[in-house]
Amino acid sequence: MRRSIEKELKKWKDSPKRYPLLLRGARQVGKTYIIEQLGKSFESFEMVNFEAQPEAMACFETLNPLEIIQKLELLTKRPIRPGKTLLFLDEIQACPEAIVALRYFKEKMPELHVIGAGSLLEFALEKKQFSFPVGRIQYIYLNPLSFSEFVWAVDGRKDLSELEECLPDDPISEELHLQYIHRIKEYFLTGGMPAVVSDFKEKRSFLEQSRIQDLLLATFRSDFSKYATEAEQKYLRILFDGMPFQIGQHFKYSQIDPHIKSRELKLALDQLQMAGLVNLIFSTSASGIPLAAQMKSNKFKTLFLDIGLVQRALQVDPDQIMANDLIHIHRGALAEQFVGQEFLAYADFFRKEKLFFWEREKQSSSAEVDYVINVGQHIIPIEVKAGKQGHLKSLMQFMAEKKSSIGVRISLRPLEFRDNILSVPLYMIEQIPRLIKYCLK
Repeated sequence: MRRSIEKELKKWKDSPKRYPLLLRGARQVGKTYIIEQLGKSFESFEMVNFEAQPEAMACFETLNPLEIIQKLELLTKRPIRPGKTLLFLDEIQACPEAIVALRYFKEKMPELHVIGAGSLLEFALEKKQFSFPVGRIQYIYLNPLSFSEFVWAVDGRKDLSELEECLPDDPISEELHLQYIHRIKEYFLTGGMPAVVSDFKEKRSFLEQSRIQDLLLATFRSDFSKYATEAEQKYLRILFDGMPFQIGQHFKYSQIDPHIKSRELKLALDQLQMAGLVNLIFSTSASGIPLAAQMKSNKFKTLFLDIGLVQRALQVDPDQIMANDLIHIHRGALAEQFVGQEFLAYADFFRKEKLFFWEREKQSSSAEVDYVINVGQHIIPIEVKAGKQGHLKSLMQFMAEKKSSIGVRISLRPLEFRDNILSVPLYMIEQIPRLIKYCLK
């Protein structure tokens, strides 16, 4: 499957000033696969998996890259040549010494291409019970497949030029619009986990893919024992199972279980974030850039790893999604999940993106805007209306208070710009920055 991150990895490969990479992301989002694909562009590819090959840890008892490579060659019985070989250190969190060694590859063997990754890497980085190589490695983040990547995979497309070039005064045809709406509904059910997308591409069966989604959810639960004590696992299970029902709402620990102390669930939430299973959408006053400067860390919504897993956990009937406007399904929560997931998928691969929403601070009248982003120096409010209808009262209030020149409505409606409101169909979220710049002109 083609992934957008491949372009960045190829640039990294060809850069004379590259740093060793740490590929970060949740389990099963395709980290190993994408590095194996990159490895095909090298003369040789060497993968060391520290969980499957614990004996490889002994190679990192030294921090001298030359000695490390010599020991790895004896272990693998294959040569590792700077400039010719891609060295992939998988499940690197199992060997903290290997993380420390990355800085010395940068300093003493910069010609060698080295990438580390691991499904629970964040926990090793959080503990930092070692001399961390700050400033000597580069992070890159991988998320589930975006909608564009899903279409590339399912349709076998090489590009989506009709979406990349259309404008509000020259939208795509009604026929093509309806085709993309159908694909959006399929994505709501399938999601972006590579194993599920691959199965759907082959069989086009929602029944078959639901079994894979059940397996993935079970796999995430089984991981709890790897990063939590036996007592903590109880709260992780409760929070993990309750999280899909909280999508699109202000998160409150009491809504998960009123009998559990919030501090227990807060620790569990932190752990699910480090595992990459949950992202937070923070409230911001949106009074300036950066939006994080006005962030309220105690007011947030939650976003699950993947929309396909959310709908499976909620036991949504596939017929309900395929036959109805998406706004009617779980109060439009699936649509909000989709939009947030898309924003993360199209963000800069080299930084951990934060998401924001806005709520009116005045007690006399409440208002809330689902997402707030910035395009250059412009703060853009975004309302998610998964059906064709929907009022925009909160969006208009935001625009009036913040003197915003443009607001965005994401819905099933065709692309349109009218009365300073840019209507963007769900399948064109990737194009929002381009469209905003065009409308601002």
